[in-house]
Amino acid sequence: MNLLTAAELKRRGWAALEESLQYGPVHITKHNKAAAVVLSEDEYSRLTNAAPATKGGVTAAQWLLAHAAKAGKSKADLDRALRKERDAWT
Repeated sequence: MNLLTAAELKRRGWAALEESLQYGPVHITKHNKAAAVVLSEDEYSRLTNAAPATKGGVTAAQWLLAHAAKAGKSKADLDRALRKERDAWT
């Protein structure tokens, strides 16, 4: 069975998941208990009898970066807001 702990997923992120998916479905455990199973797009399509994903598509990370939420704030605005929040901590 292809196991990945939630701690490892949190520590290494998407890279750990992509690496594990090379060996089939990934069973994610949290506190030594089964928490989730992640499938490749092709495996999911096979199980749901959907059309397989086209090769040459984008990875999930590429898709997320391409569809990043646009809050309408500039980097300077975000930096200013974070600085103000951090100053309030002290």
